[in-house]
Amino acid sequence: MPEQPRRRERKKAATRQKIADAALRLFLERGYDAVGIRDVAAEADVAVTTLFSHFAAKEALVFEQDQDVERRLTQAVTGRAPHEPLLPALRREIQALVRHCTSDAAAPVRRMVEGSPALREYEESMRLRHAESLATALAADPGLSRSVTACRAIARFVIDAYALALGAADPETAVDEVFRMIEAAWEAA
Repeated sequence: MPEQPRRRERKKAATRQKIADAALRLFLERGYDAVGIRDVAAEADVAVTTLFSHFAAKEALVFEQDQDVERRLTQAVTGRAPHEPLLPALRREIQALVRHCTSDAAAPVRRMVEGSPALREYEESMRLRHAESLATALAADPGLSRSVTACRAIARFVIDAYALALGAADPETAVDEVFRMIEAAWEAA
């Protein structure tokens, strides 16, 4: 019997990926605004209701790895080894995210996001949610002993390091520069 749930989860994940792949292909071919939800559902060969059971909004199709990014950021806090410093773990995650999002392979998607007010707004709301999840993880860590306000501020700074790096001429150097300021703020808290 344990095999059944795993199979069901694999099928759900495969359907979700099929929908996301179809959406991205259509968005890049035709432009984000020119593609409707029905177009994506037809391309993925699923019902519109199936699409919405996997993605809450059209914008979410572009950011299909949103939950994984959020999980990785909070795991940088919760999954680090005892006595492993916090900020280097967070810096590594932000650097990895920046490297991925500034790679040549990601450039067409980045241009699409930057060219769409709806996608930029969705990305900003996603970053705010990531910052809140990260702040919750920071505040829950008994070894950090910082106020909730300090945890929320540092979480916002960490998430903003990603956003600032995307617009920088040298994204990795920008992350390092912002993290030096974050380290000073963390020590001051």
